[in-house]
Amino acid sequence: MRCRLRIRILLIATMTVPAIPIVLAAQRQNRPVVIASKPFGESYLLAEMFSQLLESRGFRVDRKPGLGATEIAFGALRTDAIDAYPEYTGTGLIAILHDTLPDSVAADPRAVFAHVARRFANLYRVRWLPPLGFQNTYAIAVTRSTSSRYHLRTLSDLARESSHLTAGFTADFIGRSDGLVGLSRVYGLRPRAVRPLAPAVKYQALASGAVDVIDGYSTDGLLARYDLVTLIDDKHFFPPYEAAALVSSRLDSQVPGAIAALTLLSGRLDEKTMRQLNRRVEVDGEDVRRVAGDELVALGLTGAAHDAQAAPSAWKSGFVEYLWDRRATIAALTVRHLELVAFALFAAVIIAVPLGLGLERTRRIAEPTIGALGVLQTIPSIALLAFMIPLLGVGVAPALVALGLYALYPIARGTYTGVRDADPDAVAAAEALGTTPTQRLLWVRLPLAAPVIMAGIRTAAVITVGAATLAAFIGAGGLGEPIVAGLALADTRMILSGALPAAALALAVDGILAIVELLVTPAHRRKRFWRRRTEGPDVTIAPAV
Repeated sequence: MRCRLRIRILLIATMTVPAIPIVLAAQRQNRPVVIASKPFGESYLLAEMFSQLLESRGFRVDRKPGLGATEIAFGALRTDAIDAYPEYTGTGLIAILHDTLPDSVAADPRAVFAHVARRFANLYRVRWLPPLGFQNTYAIAVTRSTSSRYHLRTLSDLARESSHLTAGFTADFIGRSDGLVGLSRVYGLRPRAVRPLAPAVKYQALASGAVDVIDGYSTDGLLARYDLVTLIDDKHFFPPYEAAALVSSRLDSQVPGAIAALTLLSGRLDEKTMRQLNRRVEVDGEDVRRVAGDELVALGLTGAAHDAQAAPSAWKSGFVEYLWDRRATIAALTVRHLELVAFALFAAVIIAVPLGLGLERTRRIAEPTIGALGVLQTIPSIALLAFMIPLLGVGVAPALVALGLYALYPIARGTYTGVRDADPDAVAAAEALGTTPTQRLLWVRLPLAAPVIMAGIRTAAVITVGAATLAAFIGAGGLGEPIVAGLALADTRMILSGALPAAALALAVDGILAIVELLVTPAHRRKRFWRRRTEGPDVTIAPAV
């Protein structure tokens, strides 16, 4: 009987594995062109321009905005999980290829583009389309007061005073060879402290004095808003950063019309135009789709403004009005979020509950097994999601697997603890009646452990609702989308439009599962529960002596 139980558990766990490639293959067949962006304002804007340009030529487009750092976006492109995203030649040269070029070559934008285009085609089978017409190099910025106090004009000046300064850099910049790593090597930059900050939050941190220096981009609209000083790269460390569309092998070979459509935007944008567009998005709070549509109309690439042109500015309406205007979008994102949570939680339950029951029969390996599941809880959510991309690409499939793994521990722990610590008197009585160990497990221990198991499922559900917001970083959608976009665009209302429904969803899910927990509680315990709720705890008064 014990052997049969182990075989059942093994079958349940292994049956889910063959389904993964089947789901992934179905997802990739007949799908629209997938356009992605990285999580900062200009990338959102360019990706939206790509999307609207393709839609105006009759292509179906699936948007995956706000993917994580360069490694996540490029990893998704290499595996054909996405078809195109805006990238920069300097990033391709240093952060992806890790190449170094002679100074005379590295200073020539055309030579750098030719080099990265050739190397990417040979190594990764992906294609750089002709540049869009502007560069967006890194801009290391300080406030005017900091510049005057420490006499900062160049990056060499910054390196000289860096031991007195606190830096606020994006996580991507901190780890890149064309970021802090390279600046430390070339300039000897050694800040007193380095704080990882979100792309838009860093400007607020600099203005408030929480940090002294940040990394930005030369076309950022927020540089002008906060009246910052950008330091001169006097050693010419940064290579040219020409913006261009980076496209996958699938798009290049199977959708040639899409390549031709995207190429229409090449050479049509300059730095002045991009600063103005970025300012409209980052400073004025205009809708990204509206700004992108306006520019495509101005360039003569589309015949009419995008429907989003009628969307109100987040800053020009009250928060309640903003939520009301976005009610359809928020409802759709909530449904997607709930789908992610429901499927991931269901998969975790059908694996973790049989696992917990099986571990009760083999207690010597129970704690090591559950401890191994607990290790998953120590892995940051975004790291686990990023790990899934090379295996499953981006989108729903990797998000479901990652969320399911996170939900395993509390359910397995609750199941094992509940059946192990079930009422000893009831178990002993069943044993005295001649029941087998399996019968005692299914007829006595499991019913008595049901409330504890449901408590573990409730905990897993709330954790999954929260972790699912990070699924937006790999293009799975859900309520994390407005949170990620809001952080990138410094739009508090957009952040709250995702955070508040997510919090409400967590409370609702927990409340519904609390009712289920009460329903599965054995009748005698349920009566005791209601008696305590209505009459208060039992109090026995000892007789006076």
